[in-house]
Amino acid sequence: MQPACDTRTHARAPEPVALPLLRSVPATAPLRWLRDGARDMRCTPVASGAAGAAVAVLGALLVSAGWGSPHLAPALLGGFLIVAPFLGLGLCATSQQLERDGPVDPVGAWLAWRENAGAIALFGGLLLLAYVFWERGAAILFALHYADDPLPLRAAPVELLLSGRYDTLLLSYFGFGALVAAAVFVVSVVTVPLLLDEPVDTLTALGTSVRCCVRNPGATAVWALLIAALTAVGFATALFGLVAIFPWLAHASWHAYRDMVVP
Repeated sequence: MQPACDTRTHARAPEPVALPLLRSVPATAPLRWLRDGARDMRCTPVASGAAGAAVAVLGALLVSAGWGSPHLAPALLGGFLIVAPFLGLGLCATSQQLERDGPVDPVGAWLAWRENAGAIALFGGLLLLAYVFWERGAAILFALHYADDPLPLRAAPVELLLSGRYDTLLLSYFGFGALVAAAVFVVSVVTVPLLLDEPVDTLTALGTSVRCCVRNPGATAVWALLIAALTAVGFATALFGLVAIFPWLAHASWHAYRDMVVP
């Protein structure tokens, strides 16, 4: 007697995800990324300038909101820096258009996220979680250091920095902020351009960013320092410098991706 056929549908085993291949680049590569980013800015001055101006205005609004509340200012500005990789999405797409020698479509560039909407939205959500983690951590540090001697809430941040009374708190803030910023940098150094360029999932993109940092520790360390230094210049110039610096870094991020990840 023949056994009855098993008519159940068996799920196919998922195929392994092919991880993007990486290149090794010299520690001086970020200088080339900045050069190519500046070229892209010259090719798209209106779109780049508009994006930079929008980010500068956003930063000014955050500074205004936190100026009279020193306990809020670090969290607001720190959050601004954490979500910055996501804000440069449209400019990365513009550099992609320039690379393909096609017509530059600024509107299409800012809508390029639709091609991989789920993964990009998830990445944005992860950055938001990182911001919440930073903000809560900053609040806890504030409470631990000055539970009985709170900061004067109406004093300007510059006055507090120059007073010398809160050095321990400031060191804690900067130390914790540096750790959060470093973690965000490691998982986002090529994430946005990769999600725009390839139909990969968020985990693959994050892992690729980590692998880029491991494969190219010198170049990515120099890149992180350049980003920090240029961003500091942007803030030191009352945010006016961000009008040029933000799009410059966003365009350069596309070239960092192209240099370290094999298409």
